[in-house]
Amino acid sequence: MADPWLTIIGIGEDGLAGLSEASRKALAKAETVFGGERHLALADVGSRGRPWPVPFDAEIVLSCRGRRTAVLASGDPFWHGVGASLAEKLDASEWIAYSMPSTFSLAAARLGWRLESVVCLGLHAAPFERLVPHLASGVRIICLVRDGRAAGDLAKWLSERGWGASACWTLAALGGRHENIAEHRADGFVGDLSANLVAVALEASGTQGVSRSSGLPDDLFAHDGQITKRPVRALALSALAPRPGEKLWDIGAGSGSISIEWALCGGTAIAVEAREDRAVNIRSNAAAFGLAHRIAPITGRAPEALTALEAPDAVFIGGGFDIAVFDAVWSRLAPGARLVAHAVTLETEALLGELHQRHGGELMRVEIAHAAPLGRYRSWEAARPVVQWSVVR
Repeated sequence: MADPWLTIIGIGEDGLAGLSEASRKALAKAETVFGGERHLALADVGSRGRPWPVPFDAEIVLSCRGRRTAVLASGDPFWHGVGASLAEKLDASEWIAYSMPSTFSLAAARLGWRLESVVCLGLHAAPFERLVPHLASGVRIICLVRDGRAAGDLAKWLSERGWGASACWTLAALGGRHENIAEHRADGFVGDLSANLVAVALEASGTQGVSRSSGLPDDLFAHDGQITKRPVRALALSALAPRPGEKLWDIGAGSGSISIEWALCGGTAIAVEAREDRAVNIRSNAAAFGLAHRIAPITGRAPEALTALEAPDAVFIGGGFDIAVFDAVWSRLAPGARLVAHAVTLETEALLGELHQRHGGELMRVEIAHAAPLGRYRSWEAARPVVQWSVVR
């Protein structure tokens, strides 16, 4: 890192006064300085300043390669900032960064919260539904929002979903002379905040949050009856063994319930569904759980729809299983990848039996019955048996 052309600088509300000597020197030498209009004003860079394009595009910075260039971002540029977006496109010798305390750090310091126990989210360019997997009574969350109006919209969103009793703090211009902190209750939020970027901290209080156990209630999902039912879904997820960062192919996805629960464990999923009306349900469910960024629905049939996809870490086949689909999937699996397939027809069950004999794994038949009224009494009402084959490549 002898002579990097790009310097990524975190700046606070105290402007130049809060910057390190190294940051100020790099800023003074820069021919061009990129940043938000607020950042450029805080740094007083005059005609050298160039506001970010909306939406953000790293190429405008890369076009200055070889010339002294600085980038300004709020606090820590590598926490919901532009730092990583730029660094991943550059060689390590091309850039250097000087960070400041993040908005999350400043907010936790003002509230006296243990930052390691706080959920930190960037909602300035993301839907409020991203909160859904994290909301539970007593959970503390700090999130960045676009402006004061967005803070009010967030309070309304929380109230409409049963979290109106949550304590909320709006924290504006932290670390500067115009710093402002106000406490509210979500369902009593009033006032017109400044247009500056605002952090909202909340201590959740309200309805029950989303369980992290496998097998969520079926009525949490939009579906037309084509859904892997709760107890069978729990068995499938146990065999799929989701891990953070892993990719799932969910073939014959139906409502996308398997994809949803996989993504709640920190992975990503590609939900392949032949019918567009069911793909609509998948998108709706992904959005409702705040997981639209982790689940990609594809309308198409396997095996044709699988050709252009990146190889998965696990595959679930809930419908449309045949030998052509198996061959297409099996040939793409790396050692250690998991495959779980379900069958409800005799023909598919026979195929799973043959594959189990050939490739091993675990084959089991699941029969479940629920208590239901029978006249003045109750009796067992049996569901259709499901055969599950699970195997590690």
